[in-house]
Amino acid sequence: MRATSGPNTRRRRKRWLKKAEGTWGINHVSYRNAKQTVMQSAKYAYRDRKNKKRDFRKLWIARINAAVRKEDYTYSAFMAKLKQQNIQINRKMLSEMAIHNPEEFKKFVNSVMLK
Repeated sequence: MRATSGPNTRRRRKRWLKKAEGTWGINHVSYRNAKQTVMQSAKYAYRDRKNKKRDFRKLWIARINAAVRKEDYTYSAFMAKLKQQNIQINRKMLSEMAIHNPEEFKKFVNSVMLK
């Protein structure tokens, strides 16, 4: 007869259960459910590490657009001017400047757009 509850099996199952701590209901108690929960959460984690970059870029673009529109310009025209003048500043920094230094950002936008 084959042994199914030896030390290695127990160790492996404990490892999955340890990873499933904090999950709701039976998902942190039952080995089978715990393993499925951990595997699914790993898929979500991988996917959302990619989506996080996408979401932040969207946020930065929205912030820049809002700040640029206060100066009666559009985001696309502003970015086109930046590229045309070969100014390399990323969207994250533009967004931070628009939030924390609105006066400086206003000067920057006007200097870029009027050239």
